[in-house]
Amino acid sequence: MTLKASALVFLWMASVSAQVVLTRGVYSDPKPLWAAGARLDELHVNAVFVSGGSINQALMDRAKAEGAKVFAEFPTLNGKGYVETHPEAWPINEKGEPAPAASWFMGVCPTDPAFRQFRVKQLEELLGRFEVAGVWLDYFHWHAQFEEPQPILPETCFNHSCLRAFQKASGIQLPNLQPAEAARYILSKHEKAWREWRVQVLEGWAVELRKIVKRIRPDAQLGLYHCAWTDDEFSGARVRILGLDLQRLNRSFDVFSPMVYHRRMGRSPQWVGEYVRWLSARVGAFKVWPIVQASGDPNQISAAEFETVMRLGVIPGTGTLAATGGIMMFTTRAIADDPAKAERLRRLYQEWSPEGQPRVKDPKPIR
Repeated sequence: MTLKASALVFLWMASVSAQVVLTRGVYSDPKPLWAAGARLDELHVNAVFVSGGSINQALMDRAKAEGAKVFAEFPTLNGKGYVETHPEAWPINEKGEPAPAASWFMGVCPTDPAFRQFRVKQLEELLGRFEVAGVWLDYFHWHAQFEEPQPILPETCFNHSCLRAFQKASGIQLPNLQPAEAARYILSKHEKAWREWRVQVLEGWAVELRKIVKRIRPDAQLGLYHCAWTDDEFSGARVRILGLDLQRLNRSFDVFSPMVYHRRMGRSPQWVGEYVRWLSARVGAFKVWPIVQASGDPNQISAAEFETVMRLGVIPGTGTLAATGGIMMFTTRAIADDPAKAERLRRLYQEWSPEGQPRVKDPKPIR
């Protein structure tokens, strides 16, 4: 880092220090923290973001007792475990073949009606069982992998379900072609309409799932974990391949949580602040609750670097409140296994809490 860059980071950190961040979260099951002898209130954590499948009543009760709300992560378009037994929902690429897994991620065809019913039922059951404070949609994109320095960006999906839906929505009549031929025809003659339709498919999912959340849990928020790319990166791939038009999705989501995993994506710590500011200018800063990387994968992240990206993820407001409404870190295991990071988190969240001071006199150190 240059001297000038270091000075800018210092000034940024100093400007944030007097702010209150309303939602101070951790991502993943809090069991590792509890096993290490920590309490959420001692860490000034007031929000836990947990995979919906890991939520049980004991977790809900203990989190509440320690002053934290529980938000459910919902793996919307993650097809792993489903497409293997439902091949009709496997995304088809431009070669007319089942798209291979993109690194560790396996997507699904977003227009497959049975899969959509499957996910809707899961969401309804989750909301009916637990009084969660919100649902955060994860894996909400067409099949691809963006959590890499060099992302995997296949063209999908050209199965019969998608081809029928595209024709119906666009009014474009396709020749009676097999998927590979249809893909060539669409991408050469109707690419603009195709890209627009793919965006509309995800908008439709967002609208429907929001209605379900608000019907069952009217006070719950709907959030989105999403790719932290600007409009132009990778030739506009966030919209072009992933199907994510964030400004249009702004109508459906209460909160955006960009996955600013700087190490995993081969970026600098300063990129975290740059992207959070870029997104805030487009969807509203208070709706931005970034999730930053604390885990050492793929490279070790020091406690000091962790604090840097946490601070860069919070935008100073004009008054007491920070412009960004919240922040969270990935994952609880990274904090539980590293007392230095745990102490940095505690101090930051204490600093950003309304009281600005510990809620308990002698917080137990994480062993």
